[in-house]
Amino acid sequence: MKNQLTIFFLFLSFFTFAQTEREWKKSAFTFNPEFLLGLTMESNDGFPKTKLQKQVVINLGRYHTFNPQQWAQQLKGPKTGVSVGITDFGNLDSLGIAITAIPFIEFNAFGSERWKVFTGMGASYFTKKFNAETNPQNQAVTTDITWAFRLYLYYQFLSTKNIDWRIGVGYSHHSNGHTRLLNQGYNSFLLSLSADIKNPFKRVENSQPEAIPKYKRMVYNYFAFRGGLGQNAFALAFNDKKSVYTIAGEYGRIYNNTYKIGIGFYYRFYQHYYDYIKGNESLVQAGREFDYFKSNPWYYATNLGVSLHGEIFLNHVGIDLQLGFNLHKPAYKLDWRINEGWDNTPREISSTWVLGELDGSYKQKYRISSRLGLKYYLIGMENAPKNNIYIGANLNANLGQADFTELSLGYVHSFNFRERK
Repeated sequence: MKNQLTIFFLFLSFFTFAQTEREWKKSAFTFNPEFLLGLTMESNDGFPKTKLQKQVVINLGRYHTFNPQQWAQQLKGPKTGVSVGITDFGNLDSLGIAITAIPFIEFNAFGSERWKVFTGMGASYFTKKFNAETNPQNQAVTTDITWAFRLYLYYQFLSTKNIDWRIGVGYSHHSNGHTRLLNQGYNSFLLSLSADIKNPFKRVENSQPEAIPKYKRMVYNYFAFRGGLGQNAFALAFNDKKSVYTIAGEYGRIYNNTYKIGIGFYYRFYQHYYDYIKGNESLVQAGREFDYFKSNPWYYATNLGVSLHGEIFLNHVGIDLQLGFNLHKPAYKLDWRINEGWDNTPREISSTWVLGELDGSYKQKYRISSRLGLKYYLIGMENAPKNNIYIGANLNANLGQADFTELSLGYVHSFNFRERK
């Protein structure tokens, strides 16, 4: 699954550049070296001491100011591309370095071209990870490959003919999407200095903005279905990866071939929960709190919910966000009991072990789910296709706490096309 996600993000990054072959592209390319300094926050008690975090990043992108596609004009000519970097977290012996590749999008902020908001999600490879014998203090990463996320605000303080100089501040995050425990993740806050070097061979201003068509405002309905295959770990005593199977559907509207909003449902089946119940493990044994789960293991290992779904289309690429409300997820109570009590809960849990308390935090995470990821559509949404399919990679969470990592395949049908007044 981790290797598949890495391939997916590299594939997506390529197509972010290669969606069209138009004249405007020759002038819109930018090369943006960036140097960052900041703090690596402690991920766990006894975390290794760190010096300043240092990053060197190369952002390869294109401005879409003169991209004639509708999504580019709707989003006011953002920049898209891929960010590749190397990170020294401030302790090479225990934390090592990370090599990161992130597809990104950058927008103007505060109604000014001097301010930019940058966000992207991709993957990182780590040279050091948790090891109970040789690296026990670093509980941030236990897998070679993780998700990577960046959110930054930039200010252009000096502009010359070919270079815009920028300073910035932002947040970076790495975690493995709950595919293996421990999964504390890295959270970092950094300052940035960068140079946005524009194409020196052909200037953007030489393009012809009058060639950009005047688009009519359009709205149409859609319904969609998807199937997903996820992976997660359950607890330290059950730390192998097992599958999470998903079936989901939604209905909603698409505006100007750029924005999508809809409502839907999802059904999930957690293999870890099912195997725990069928295996008659500690907390489902006779007389224990969840012994009634054995009456129907399949039912108690499932999750049903309703969702609010939003998406931004960049032609073939979709930036995907979903908020959900769980109607049924009974085994999450068992999950919480095991993972939120004393550390290192053993497989055989005695009646004297302190288990997780079902407090307000539990109630919120039990009810609220989230889903963030990227999609690639076979047919560009710029063409408003009636039928389309996509592949996607998503990180699913319980109110921000990673739940499982997922690959999905979906179908979208659009209908009832009409112009907006």
